[in-house]
Amino acid sequence: MASQLTWHGPEFVDDEPAVYLTFDDGPHPVITRQATEILGRYGAPATFFCVGENIERHPDVVAELVDAGHRIGNHSFAHESGWSTANHAYLKSFLKCQALTDAAWFRPPYGRITKSQADALSSRTEIVMWDVLSADFDTKKTPEDCFEQLLVNTRPGAIVVFHDSDRAAPRMLPILEPYLKWLREEGYVCRLLPSRD
Repeated sequence: MASQLTWHGPEFVDDEPAVYLTFDDGPHPVITRQATEILGRYGAPATFFCVGENIERHPDVVAELVDAGHRIGNHSFAHESGWSTANHAYLKSFLKCQALTDAAWFRPPYGRITKSQADALSSRTEIVMWDVLSADFDTKKTPEDCFEQLLVNTRPGAIVVFHDSDRAAPRMLPILEPYLKWLREEGYVCRLLPSRD
């Protein structure tokens, strides 16, 4: 199954070390906009893996993301775990979200997807995982813990995961700008995930 999943992006773009920022679980009418305001200050594009239910609630936020130069990814319609969802229901959730996003990329909620689900989806989409997890969703961690995790693990080509959700915001929002500043100081450029087509 590993060959069906993308864990890492191109390490260099135009001879510059690149990272690929991604956000899961939105759109959120307040937190997503706060994140995009920070990204905008640094000219940093990101891919937002959106949940279909949230897209239906906040289509204006999705339109703003696209207008600002960000990309939309599919994060299923109702944020189901592939490990506890039948294949038919999982594919149906993907397709329902895909009808809203027409996205080139899919990220499995919780990173949980079975081989048979990946087999069914790999011809339809690029399944994008990550190699740097900010852990902003972990309520036991402090913003400082999450920031340290980012600095220790970021490498050229890193696909970095944040979450634009109520649960993650107390850690994501305080560290996003310091992380973007650190990336700039270290010579990294933020790029959008490349599409395989």
